[in-house]
Amino acid sequence: MWICPKCGREFKRTNQGHYCGKAPETVLEYIASQPLETHSHLTEMMTALQNNVPYINERILWSMPYYEKEGKSISFSACKKHISFYVGVEAIENFSSELNEFSAKKNAIYFPYNKALPSKLITKIAKWCLD
Repeated sequence: MWICPKCGREFKRTNQGHYCGKAPETVLEYIASQPLETHSHLTEMMTALQNNVPYINERILWSMPYYEKEGKSISFSACKKHISFYVGVEAIENFSSELNEFSAKKNAIYFPYNKALPSKLITKIAKWCLD
């Protein structure tokens, strides 16, 4: 059992990622709460979704950025070494030939911070998921 020294919450895993205190209310607050080295990738992810998917609704759900349109949804979260882009199993199967250089498990695609973010591919996947 691990206890966070900041908030006192108990977790099964050592150094479990979590929010101490109040969760962010906007995507910009979410990005600001993450380590500085992740900000450029997270901002680029947010911008790709906001600027290229028409009529998308943005909010925070489960303490992470969440986008929805007509009952369909996608989300992303900052992890230690990558961004997890939650798009669903069907999207991962549909775009598998374009995801060769990235890891994907279950319903998420992992975009590492040490590589350029594939904004065009992210936009393409988001449009496919939400249209």
